[in-house]
Amino acid sequence: MRYLSEYRDPTIAKKLIEDIKKISKKPVKFMEVCGTHTVSISKNGIRQVLPENISLLSGPGCPVCVTANGDIDKAIAIAEAPGVIFTTFGDMMKVPGSYSSLSEKSADGADIRVVYSTLDALKIAKNNPDKKVVFFAVGFETTAPTIALSILEAERQGIKNYFIYSVHKMVPPAMAALLNLGEVKLDGFICPGHVSAIIGSKPYEFIARDHKISCVIAGFEPIDILQSISMLVKQVENGEAKVEIGYKRGVSSLGNTKAQEVMKKVFEACDAEWRGIGVIPESGLSLRTNFEGFDASKIFDVDVPPTKEHLGCSCGEILRGVKLPYDCKLFGKACTPENPIGPCMVSTEGSCAAYYRYGEVVDGV
Repeated sequence: MRYLSEYRDPTIAKKLIEDIKKISKKPVKFMEVCGTHTVSISKNGIRQVLPENISLLSGPGCPVCVTANGDIDKAIAIAEAPGVIFTTFGDMMKVPGSYSSLSEKSADGADIRVVYSTLDALKIAKNNPDKKVVFFAVGFETTAPTIALSILEAERQGIKNYFIYSVHKMVPPAMAALLNLGEVKLDGFICPGHVSAIIGSKPYEFIARDHKISCVIAGFEPIDILQSISMLVKQVENGEAKVEIGYKRGVSSLGNTKAQEVMKKVFEACDAEWRGIGVIPESGLSLRTNFEGFDASKIFDVDVPPTKEHLGCSCGEILRGVKLPYDCKLFGKACTPENPIGPCMVSTEGSCAAYYRYGEVVDGV
C-alpha cells in the first residue's frame, strides 16, 4: 500500500476482521504498549469489531501517564526555584503531582513555558543568559535522541544556562516488568511503532524467547492495527512466540542507528520509577558523567515534599492492565478531561482520555 487512505480502507478492514474471526479460537489478551495505539483503537472502534475471545488492554505506553508523582513534584520544585525559566511539552502542564501541577504554579507566577521542541527551549536559554532554563525531558526512546541533540548543540554553542530534568524511560524493560509481576496473563504485545522506529525489533526478542510471549510491531492506522492483531492471533494459534514487524514502512530490525548513537553518547541507562509499577532497574535514561553540567537533578538543590497519591485514582492499575478506565470509580465523574485527577485522563495519549472521548464501554477483561 502506498497511500494513507489505503490504511483506512473499509474493504480491507472487513477482510482482516473476517480472517481474525476465522482463525481465532483461543481466549487471548493482547496489550498495546503505545498511547497512540490506544487512541487509534478507541477512535476506530477496533475493540468492538473483534471476536469476544480477544481482549485488548492498554499498557504503560503514554510517557506522560507513567511519570511518577515524585518526578512531577521535583519538576515543580525546580520550576519554583529563583531565576528559573521552566520549559515543558504541553501535555505535562495539567498533570497533577502530589499537591499541585505546573499549570497551577504558572498561574501562581512561576515562569513556566510550553515549548514544541527542545530547540525552542535552547533558544529561550540563549536569549535569557541571566536565567537558568530547564527543560522537562519526558518521553521514551522516541524523544530521547532529539533531547540528546539539544545537549550536544548547547555544548557546541557554549550555552551554560540550559539544563534538562530527565525522566526518560525505555519501553522493553517495562514490558518485562509487567510480565514478571504476573498480575495479568498476556498472550501478546502490540509493540509501539514510534519507539521501534528508533530501537528496531531486536530489543523485544528476549520477551519472545524468555517469556514465550508473541510480539508484533504495529503502525497506527486501523489496517495496521488489525493486521498486527491478525499476526498475533496466528502466532498464538500456531503455538509460536516470536517478534514480527507489521510496520515495515517505518521499522527495521536494527532501527535508526544514528539516533541510537546520539542517545547513547549523551545518556546511559539508570533505574527509574514508573507510575503504578515502581522502580524498574535499567529502565530510565540519565545524563552521562561528562554531561552532568546540564543535569538539573544535580544542579538544583530543591526541597521536595513527601509524595502522595490521589485517593481513588486507578491510573496505576490501568497502566498495568489490571483495570480498564471504566473500572475506576472516579472515571467520568470526579475525573474528566476538564478536571483530571490522574494523568491517564490528562494526556491526549492516556487510555482514560481515549475511552472518555470515544465513549468506549467494554464488558470485563
